[in-house]
Amino acid sequence: MNLKKLCLSICLASTPFIVHAQSANIDELIAAAKKEGVVNSVGMPDTWANWKDTWADLKTLYGLSHQDTDMSSAQEIAKFAAEKDNATADIGDVGQSFGPIAVDKGVTQAYKTTTWDEIPAWAKDEEGHWVVAYTGAISFMVNKNLVQDPPKTWKDLLNGKYKVTLGNVGVAAQANNAVLAAAVALGGNEKDVTPALNLFAELAKQKRLSLSDPSLANLEKGEVEVGVLWDFNALNYRDTIDPNRFTIIVPQDGSIMAGYATIINKYAKNPNAAKLAREYILSDAGQINLAKGYARPIRDKVVLPADVQAKLLPAEDYKNVQPIKDQASWDETSKKLPELMQEHVLIYQ
Repeated sequence: MNLKKLCLSICLASTPFIVHAQSANIDELIAAAKKEGVVNSVGMPDTWANWKDTWADLKTLYGLSHQDTDMSSAQEIAKFAAEKDNATADIGDVGQSFGPIAVDKGVTQAYKTTTWDEIPAWAKDEEGHWVVAYTGAISFMVNKNLVQDPPKTWKDLLNGKYKVTLGNVGVAAQANNAVLAAAVALGGNEKDVTPALNLFAELAKQKRLSLSDPSLANLEKGEVEVGVLWDFNALNYRDTIDPNRFTIIVPQDGSIMAGYATIINKYAKNPNAAKLAREYILSDAGQINLAKGYARPIRDKVVLPADVQAKLLPAEDYKNVQPIKDQASWDETSKKLPELMQEHVLIYQ
């Protein structure tokens, strides 16, 4: 047995877990998950936060086959709600602000991992319906072949000749948080994103705003000049395409950090496999896997190998990055973003 498997086995086998009001042990969870033999995810593709290593580990360690359908946070929740007992997905990964929305929709089931106490209160649902596994910060991904003067701040975006690709606001958590990051940097907050709306409206007036997805494919094809992405996505895409073709910049006038949370489908066909997947994701090995994908693990106690730590941007780049301070207000504002974008920005498209 290799060290990784040994460490995980000791961790998972020695600690009880809770599923609603029932108690069992990790051995029973593993056995039940193995019997199901498969875990189907949504919004957890190989290219995002190095999910591929986690799926490979679950296959090697527990024999779980895996399939993912990539989609946005809002689409994941809608899929859970629409399919109900005909569920084709067991687990999803959504932007933190979408966690409470999923709970409100009644499409989740609770599961607290053995590492639950090490997760900050702000990063988890009290009952275990969602839990943040990793965080990221909003950054600029600049194609150096197309942009000669890379923006260092949000205000710099107004002075360029390049197109800014924001993504689908109101649907994608990455795009939603980009709006908040711009708002915070320009004097707004979780309740008031007017400064960001004004910024993007001006870009729209200049015909320099794109709401298409700053995806790996679009970046590779050269269709994105300046993309607004989570740092872990930007770093991953840069190294996947060509490390010399892009530069990654955390806006110096401010940005925000936020988390992504797993939600387990209330109607999952493979609920035990989904719970075991969450358990592994929040284990030391699972957290290191995410860091290999440039994401920052939620558990501070996890010690990252030196080569993994070196993959991340320098700490000084994040001096003006702040966490979401008023999650409740941001949850409410997030729901209004489609309407706000339509009223203040899209009218100029």
